[in-house]
Amino acid sequence: MSVDAVKIGLVSVSDRASAGVYQDQGIPSLKTWLQNALLNPIEFVEVLIPDERAEIENALKKLADDDKCNLICTTGGTGPAKRDVTPEATLAVADKEMPGFGEQMRQISLHFVPTAILSRQVAVIRGESLILNLPGQPKAIAETLEGFKDKEGNSLVKGIFAAVPYCIDLIGGPYMETNETVIKAFRPKSALRKPAEGNAP
Repeated sequence: MSVDAVKIGLVSVSDRASAGVYQDQGIPSLKTWLQNALLNPIEFVEVLIPDERAEIENALKKLADDDKCNLICTTGGTGPAKRDVTPEATLAVADKEMPGFGEQMRQISLHFVPTAILSRQVAVIRGESLILNLPGQPKAIAETLEGFKDKEGNSLVKGIFAAVPYCIDLIGGPYMETNETVIKAFRPKSALRKPAEGNAP
């Protein structure tokens, strides 16, 4: 049975990285994690922009409407500082808000740092695209996607990516399959893909 291709937009929001002051770490971290987590072929569309609300809004609209990305992940610009406007830009382009993602990200991060309550990540749907605001630090990106595990690797707090494939199903996107050693996608039994007829041995 063939595996569906997935198109993913990656947006790093940083004044300094976009100006070349230092090398962006957000997009490389996201790409590495997603390539390890997904079994699907992935086409990435990458955008590096400053903390300017209009630029963020335009980038998200283009990725969703023109590039037809199934999933769009932003990194950076979600704190309380004056230049942090990624959540505002994300909400401005939304058809629907998905508050559970932001709530869970903060719940996960609170296991690591008390300043997680300062994060303002949101998630929304625009058309057939799921847009997720992720933290700016590579370590925090992996933690929020994978969740909080004990020393034996058992999941104590579920990562947000466990719910992403089923969300993509519901908004009309491709069937995303995960590497369960990284993250196990959750779907109701009725939503699990059945082998195509004639493919059985």
